[in-house]
Amino acid sequence: MLPGEELFRRGESAQSMFLIDTGEVRLGFDDGLADKLLGPGQYFGELAVFIGRHQRFARAVAETPGVLYEVTQQAFQTLVEREPAHVARFMQRSFAYLVAGEHQLIQHLKRRNEDLMQTLDTLRQTRTELTVAQQLVRTDDLTGLANRRGLYRYLDELGHQTLNDLKLALLLVDIDHFKQINDRSGHLAGDAALRAVAEEVRRTAGPIELPCRLGGDEFALVLRVSDDGELANRALGLMSAIRSLRLPSLREHRLSVSIGGAFCQDPGGWSTWYSQADRALYDAKRQGVDHWRLAR
Repeated sequence: MLPGEELFRRGESAQSMFLIDTGEVRLGFDDGLADKLLGPGQYFGELAVFIGRHQRFARAVAETPGVLYEVTQQAFQTLVEREPAHVARFMQRSFAYLVAGEHQLIQHLKRRNEDLMQTLDTLRQTRTELTVAQQLVRTDDLTGLANRRGLYRYLDELGHQTLNDLKLALLLVDIDHFKQINDRSGHLAGDAALRAVAEEVRRTAGPIELPCRLGGDEFALVLRVSDDGELANRALGLMSAIRSLRLPSLREHRLSVSIGGAFCQDPGGWSTWYSQADRALYDAKRQGVDHWRLAR
């Protein structure tokens, strides 16, 4: 044999075994298993004479110049008949070699399985962290409601949903005289007021509806209602709940909100719906505090 000579390939049909007289042969198993370097007096491919024709598990390449003896299945059978004691010792040694190789393979597979489980755990953790990060990006820090990013994500997903017999509607909610709250009671009291109003906005929203804070003291509710009457009841219920709030940090100031509403008709889009609800909110504020108007 000559250096670099390929004796057989992995997956090739096996019909004989080899005994190394001189030189070295490298067996490459792939699949992450380490190569084996065999020298004089060692043999390989013995399964071909033990169990007959099968596919090679490795690739055999000559590492150095040398001499090999090839033993066919027929020659091995003749040797079994003539020298059974020698063959028995050979097979005992081979089986010990095979068991050791099997044990090594099991340990390798065990390590690979452990590595795979660790990788899966890392992927789960990364997915969880990514989900949390995405949620944080779409959530208002102070109130925990959706922010504008969360709102836009919700609006994008609306295209894949059916409303059945319901109508999509938007309520814009603005705290009355919020600047006075900050001026008279301080910004911490203002934050407490925002959180309290946010909680009532959250309670007004159903399971598949969206409460969000657009910024400052402006909140929004994307609702699914049957008609004008239900939308009015939702708005009036929210106003009543906020009117009933009592926050010690606000001293004598009572909370109230103004609300503008609009139905989200197609064609349109967020900018159109917002403009309609915002005009209705402006009309409500012109009436004073604690009013609501529906865009017409």
